[in-house]
Amino acid sequence: MSTTVEHLTLDERSARGLAARARANPDSHTGWTPAPDRPDPVALIEEQNARRDADLVPVRHGRMMASPFTFYRGAAKIMAVDLAETPTSGLEVQLCGDAHLSNFGAYASPERTMVFDINDFDETLPGPFEYDVKRLAASLTVAAFNNGCSKSDARAITKTAVTSYREAMADFASMKTLDVWYAHTSEEQIKESVAAFLSETESKGKGKHKGKDKDKDKGKDKGKHNGSTDGTISMTAKQRKEATKRFEKNAQKAHSRNSDQALTKLGEEVDGRYRIVSVPPVIVPARDLHMAYGIKPGELEDVVFDLFHDYRSTLRPDVRQLLERFEIIDWARKVVGVGSVGTRAFIVLLQGRDRGDPLFLQVKEATRSVLEGPLRKSAFSQPGERVVQGQRLMQASSDIFLGWSKGVQADRYYYWRQLRDMKGSALVELMAPGTLDFYARICGWTLARAHARSGDAVSIAAYLGDDDAFDMSITDFSERYAAQNEQDFAEFTNAIRTHRIEAIQQV
Repeated sequence: MSTTVEHLTLDERSARGLAARARANPDSHTGWTPAPDRPDPVALIEEQNARRDADLVPVRHGRMMASPFTFYRGAAKIMAVDLAETPTSGLEVQLCGDAHLSNFGAYASPERTMVFDINDFDETLPGPFEYDVKRLAASLTVAAFNNGCSKSDARAITKTAVTSYREAMADFASMKTLDVWYAHTSEEQIKESVAAFLSETESKGKGKHKGKDKDKDKGKDKGKHNGSTDGTISMTAKQRKEATKRFEKNAQKAHSRNSDQALTKLGEEVDGRYRIVSVPPVIVPARDLHMAYGIKPGELEDVVFDLFHDYRSTLRPDVRQLLERFEIIDWARKVVGVGSVGTRAFIVLLQGRDRGDPLFLQVKEATRSVLEGPLRKSAFSQPGERVVQGQRLMQASSDIFLGWSKGVQADRYYYWRQLRDMKGSALVELMAPGTLDFYARICGWTLARAHARSGDAVSIAAYLGDDDAFDMSITDFSERYAAQNEQDFAEFTNAIRTHRIEAIQQV
């Protein structure tokens, strides 16, 4: 994405979007097939494992082999290679780089209100906006099939996300610049959307038979289903009740997730002081970790303090001064996620005024984005800074403790953030078709808003158009890619069965 600022008129920006259709018509995204020389997917995973902690690589494999969906979550590099062969409009934004639906969620804003946004930026990089749309859309198709949805439901759910993205981008294209920048999704807005959605599905359910007749007239390729005239999947009264209950429970749980709660889960009191518990291999505290890294305990402590000092220098002066009121009490290696398992990730326990004033920070290793091969090298020489700057650009509201540091080893880089700060994520595997359809709508809008902050919403909206050609094209792509993901998953699990690679499950 160019750093040169072009001040074009609205007509010129719109014309640029229409011209992009000559490079890649919205219909051109439909016919994806794997390249003849497509790399072995298992080899790509092994390639990533080369620089990861060897004792955690089997854990990564074990988490990925749980289902085709968990495999997809860990296969960002595989899809990045595949996307390199796909058509693009040339309209660039700051990409999330791994915009699958489990990388969206709730967290606390600096103003202590809960917001919903993209929450993982390990692979962020400037690039074609279609990359993120395809990653999100295909994840919905994979998740829908994983949850037992029918093919028609899976297509309807996927199309909902893309339609939501396209319509939201059109809205952002008509908004003032600062209004786009300040746009966000609050907890109250989510509650209102849930209520409206459940009411909508109830009314659609009542008009079920009438709607089916309309679908026959309009044709199956419009993405209609179960009596909906707008793609909404109807839900039974029981499903609506369960969806409401689950949302309220998840919101309540997210509100309770803070450093105090983390201390009860991750800490233990010994001789009047807190320390981090030992639950290997998931949690390995500093007192045991020196053996894994072959460093003396005293030297390891010096390394942590050097990293912390380096990290603080990347914060705003006011946040730096705030952090000076805390002291490091303990730290540990902690396994997180699916795809990032094996890269180095730590938690740091700090104490403020007394032992009842904890603060947990998370430190994650940042490596080269999987998109740097298909696209271009990052403008940031420090991968940790790449992650932080990409996150700040895409999120409507970011953690004040976001920062980065360099490891003592020449090729290790990290970024820092607050742990469990009212963070909440949806349990995708438990979603019924109607709930997944609603979530698809929210994620599509959120991705469009994130892209509109860095890209040209007017040009992108003009490219997308006001019909559903792009929506259907991406839905078709997603169906094809979900089938490829199933094949890759089968190859991956076979590699485990034949002992080509090792896996440890349920860790």
